[in-house]
Amino acid sequence: MGRQWLHAKRAIVNLKKGQVVGKIVKELTVAAKLGGPDPAGNARLFAALEKARKASVSRDVIERAVKKGAGGGDDKSSLEHVVFEGYAPHKVPIIVEIYTDNHQRTASEVRVLFKKGVLGNAGSNKFLFDHVGIVEAHHADASKDIEGAAIEAGANDFEVLTHVQNDDIPEGHTGAKFLTDRTAVHAVSTWLKQNGWSVVTSEIGYVAKSYPELDDATRAEVGEFLQSIEDHDDVQRVWAAVR
Repeated sequence: MGRQWLHAKRAIVNLKKGQVVGKIVKELTVAAKLGGPDPAGNARLFAALEKARKASVSRDVIERAVKKGAGGGDDKSSLEHVVFEGYAPHKVPIIVEIYTDNHQRTASEVRVLFKKGVLGNAGSNKFLFDHVGIVEAHHADASKDIEGAAIEAGANDFEVLTHVQNDDIPEGHTGAKFLTDRTAVHAVSTWLKQNGWSVVTSEIGYVAKSYPELDDATRAEVGEFLQSIEDHDDVQRVWAAVR
């Protein structure tokens, strides 16, 4: 889901199912708001629907979230997209994306979390990240040519993904993260789907330009801080310079 530090460090993950479902529902709403309610023409919504089904989100909940995002339904409350920049312990830059219906409340709570973190602090750092399109996908053919797929799909770069790094990638499948121009996310996702790939993430996010050196002890401290941020109900994405 864009939380690359979380996928890479599965040992620190212990999210409650209710939190996961809540974040998926918000993602469905925002995806429908940004790209419309038809998953065939909205790669981000298609990926969110796949996550919702895997998390056993009920059909009624899914339909209400999509309808709300598309402007229908009885719930007229709106979600605001807010981005916080800051640093985890040991000067690890992070960007936090939030969807909230109460900006002031959430901003205050997130600032408290930063203050509680050992050496964690807010501060401008977007220049340390590339703002790109991110598509994560897998193919049943374990020998699939990822580089060739990236070129054909129109991606700018790619990384190999394994089941250990991202449990949405089935064992024995070819997994990859494709990096694209922000305007090319849908086109790349569509090409992959049409050519036998299963898309599990399709979004615009942040990729760090460099990564601080961390030993096991400092990495654990950073992981605990990131988890405290991630656990907040309104936090949708945590992008961090952690491999």
